[in-house]
Amino acid sequence: MKKITIVVLLFAAAAMVAKLGHATNGMLMEGYGPISTAMGGAYMAYDNGAGGMANNPATLGLMGEGTSRVDVAFGVLGPDVVARHTSMPDADSGGTVYYMPAAGWVQKQELLTFGVGMFVQGGMGTEYEESDWVGAGSGLTTRSEVGMGNIVVPVAYDITPDLTIGGSFDYVWGWMGLQMAMPAGQMGGLAASGNLTASGAGALGLPGFLGGVTNVGYFDFSDEGSTENADATGWAGKLGVTYKVVEKLTLGAAYHSKTRLGDYKASGAQMRMIDNAGTMGGAAGTTYTLTGDINLVDFQFPETYGAGLAYQVRDDLMLVADYKRIGWARAMKDFHMTFSSADMGGISMDMRLPQDWKDQDVFNFGLAYRTTAALTLRAGVNLANNPIPDNTVSPLFPAIVKHHYTFGAGYAFFKVSELNASLAYVPKVTSITPATSGSYSIDHSQVNWQLMYTYRF
Repeated sequence: MKKITIVVLLFAAAAMVAKLGHATNGMLMEGYGPISTAMGGAYMAYDNGAGGMANNPATLGLMGEGTSRVDVAFGVLGPDVVARHTSMPDADSGGTVYYMPAAGWVQKQELLTFGVGMFVQGGMGTEYEESDWVGAGSGLTTRSEVGMGNIVVPVAYDITPDLTIGGSFDYVWGWMGLQMAMPAGQMGGLAASGNLTASGAGALGLPGFLGGVTNVGYFDFSDEGSTENADATGWAGKLGVTYKVVEKLTLGAAYHSKTRLGDYKASGAQMRMIDNAGTMGGAAGTTYTLTGDINLVDFQFPETYGAGLAYQVRDDLMLVADYKRIGWARAMKDFHMTFSSADMGGISMDMRLPQDWKDQDVFNFGLAYRTTAALTLRAGVNLANNPIPDNTVSPLFPAIVKHHYTFGAGYAFFKVSELNASLAYVPKVTSITPATSGSYSIDHSQVNWQLMYTYRF
């Protein structure tokens, strides 16, 4: 009955997370659970609790034989994003708080370790007021919300006392809410480069619309607007290994596959053509609204692979170091969206926004120092490059942060109960676009924290 209750609680948490959670290494979290996060996101080669199933599933085998644990975590990511444009007031994003629930149960029986868990994989989000320049003069709110969660089923097996392999199957669901304004000139540039095509009777008015420099296109599929978020489901998987070279030194490695999600779909989405120039036959200032279906084509989270080590310097001091490579280049080449509507005689539109993200190299370093039998202090650093080129970065998708400085602590109240917490400070990063891409800049910094309760039985 206890195990059944745990699984029910995990799936209840999964339902809660359907609109929560956002990110730090690009659109991925730097680590899962406050034990890992407090040590710079390093996780490859030591026991970091149920978070291991989202990190390196082989580390689950490092827990004591015959034990079970439940981890329940809650976190807050606090991004601070400001978009600046020449001769215009700064646009401050109102998306400053995003929540991250997570939970996991793990049990080890002899050589086999197994469990189930729910984790937010990552995402991003911003929100700008109607008067901000990000809205391209539409007079409408512009916002983004992207998230991805996982229900993870891991298994780890001790091949020898020193060698453990592990893997997981991940059921993945993603969601995106977007209210995006685009100047007609930007849309016209996409059309000229072949990245925007349209057909149908309703498309006949597009050439004139795109020629009006004051006109604005506006796409809306957001549960904060007139419709619902787009969503998709699919799967992913992980493989991992740990090997104890000597008593004090353990090596680890892990591979996370690229997600396999279907196209994100939103019915009842809207496309508005705000014809400020009067180029579509009506009076200047007329708004033409089409209601239809949005598809986001092949929007995936990337594969990740890496390796690391944990060195137990003394009984009270452990040092950890990881390297991982995040494959953004294949996952974020472009943002591909289709829209179809029966309004205005019918229209089908296919649009690609070039992204050209770069692969990301991430170096994680951390330490854990046990000051007493109950209290452990942790610290670390997460060093990464910005994956987004300056000429394609958007105020709606500003995943440009680089380095993280992390701290944390764990306190064991009893043999069966423990609290762990982490705090991450992410210094401001500024991306400046060239004149050909809009002549604006984006500042992005973060302060994030996580808290986790552990019960062993």
